[in-house]
Amino acid sequence: MYTSELIYQGNLRANATHLQSGTIIETDAPTDNNGKGERFSPTDLMATSLGSCALTVMGIEANKLGVNIDGSTVQVKKTMGINPRRVIKIEVKMNIVHKGCDSNQEAKLIETGLNCPVSKSLHPELIQDFQFNFTELKQG
Repeated sequence: MYTSELIYQGNLRANATHLQSGTIIETDAPTDNNGKGERFSPTDLMATSLGSCALTVMGIEANKLGVNIDGSTVQVKKTMGINPRRVIKIEVKMNIVHKGCDSNQEAKLIETGLNCPVSKSLHPELIQDFQFNFTELKQG
């Protein structure tokens, strides 16, 4: 079974439907490549997928460790190169809020995030610059 189906809408836009859930993502070409930049571009989705994947597998690992990281956030920045036009760098700032996570658990969460499936699927020349900030939420 296929994962998704895309329909070109014209004007450099496409709708992608996740076939299992029916969720739709609209994409648009970026302003630096003839688009309006009113939606995620395909390369925005690629960069965002790296942050989402790292956070998701960290959530799985946190559950195994008995650590709550609800409310954690990720900021993603992509840098485009030319000749050929491609993503050359993705910066991922992970802001992990937690309750009762010790330094060993933090290290395990970092290792898990760095080794997420999307990270391991990207070209090795693409620079993946991760920054991890852990903040403990006080009990109560």
